Amino acid sequence: MEAEKIDCAVIGAGVVGLAVARALALAGREVMVLESEGAIGTGTSSRNSEVIHAGIYYPQGSLKAQLCVQGKELLYAYADERAVPYRRCGKLIVATSQEQVGELEGIVAKARANGVHDLVVLTREQAQAMEPQLQCVAAVHSPSTGIVDSHALMLSLQGDLENAGGIVALKSPVLRAECSGQQVDLFMEDGTLLRCASVVNAAGLQAPALARRFAGLNEAVLPMAYFAKGNYFTLSGRAPFSRLVYPVPEPGGLGVHLTLDLGGQAKFGPDVQWVDGPQDLVVDPARGQGFYAQVRKYWPALPDDALIPGYAGIRPKISGPGQPAADFMIQGPADHGVAGLVNLFGIESPGLTSSLAIGARVAEMLA
Repeated sequence: MEAEKIDCAVIGAGVVGLAVARALALAGREVMVLESEGAIGTGTSSRNSEVIHAGIYYPQGSLKAQLCVQGKELLYAYADERAVPYRRCGKLIVATSQEQVGELEGIVAKARANGVHDLVVLTREQAQAMEPQLQCVAAVHSPSTGIVDSHALMLSLQGDLENAGGIVALKSPVLRAECSGQQVDLFMEDGTLLRCASVVNAAGLQAPALARRFAGLNEAVLPMAYFAKGNYFTLSGRAPFSRLVYPVPEPGGLGVHLTLDLGGQAKFGPDVQWVDGPQDLVVDPARGQGFYAQVRKYWPALPDDALIPGYAGIRPKISGPGQPAADFMIQGPADHGVAGLVNLFGIESPGLTSSLAIGARVAEMLA
C-alpha cells in the first residue's frame, strides 16, 4: 500500500485536539486533524459545564493544577483577543453546615498552593449580600471562575489552525497504527495509509482503546478507561443567581452545582453515574428527584417540578469508582519509548480550561 507522508497527525477534533493542532501549526509544523465524526467537538467538548475553572481543587504539583492555572490565563487572554464570548462571573463555594466551614479554609489553602491567590472567605451575610437567595453558613468567593462559549472557542481554534496551513479532516476514523523507530503509520477506515513523523492521540473517551490498537506500543504503560456519566438538569424559568454556586466537594465529584450559560439559563449537575461505555447519553428523569434535596441545601426556594432533564456528558476517566481521582496523563516518548507519539489520557475537567496550556505542552514535547 502506498503511504501518504504527513508531518503531524492529531487524532480527535475536540477542544484539546484543536488546541494541540493549533499550537503545532503555529510552531511551523504541517498538521492534519483526523476526526471520526462529521463535525468538530461533538464528544465531551460539547457536553460539559463550559466553566473556566480557577484551579482550586487539584493536588499541588499535579498536571491538572498547573495546566488549569496556566490555561485559565491563556484562555481569558485568547477570548479577549479573538472575541470568543465569555463571562468572568465568579463562583461561590458554599458550606451549608457548620461541619463544612473548616473545609473552606482547606480549599483556600489548596488553591493558594496551586497559585490561586484571589479567593475570599465570606460570612453568611457577605455571601447573601452577593446572592440574596442563597442559604449557607459561610462561603468562598472565586472571582476568576467564568463561563465560555466552548463551540465559539473551538471554531476560533480551528480558524487559527487553518490560517497556519493545517487542515481538519472530518469523517476520518483511524482503525489502527504501526509504530516503528522512525514514524507512526496510521491505517484509516477508508483504506488510506498515513505515514506520520508525529502523532497525537487526543481521542478523548476513545484514547485508551485507540492506543491499544497501536502495534509496537507497550500495552503495559496504557491506563484502563472508565466512564463516569454526568447528568444535567435545566431550570425552567430564570434563576435568581448571577454567579455559579458549588457546594463543598464530596467524594467522586464536586456535588450538584448550579452553573449558568451565557444567556443566563441555569443548569444543575453533573452528578456521577458510573457506566460501562461512552454511548449512554440519555438523562433518566428519575435521577432529578435526588437533585432537589441537594440543591435545596443552598437554594431552599427551588420550586417543585422546576428541573427538566437536560443533557449528559461522559468523563474520560482513567481511575475507577472508589479510586483516588487520576491526574491528566500526557504520555510522550520518554514514557512509552515510541518516537513522535504523544497520548492524552484522562483529560476530564479541567480539560476545557487547560486546553491552550495542554497544546503548548504537547508542542514543546514534539519540538
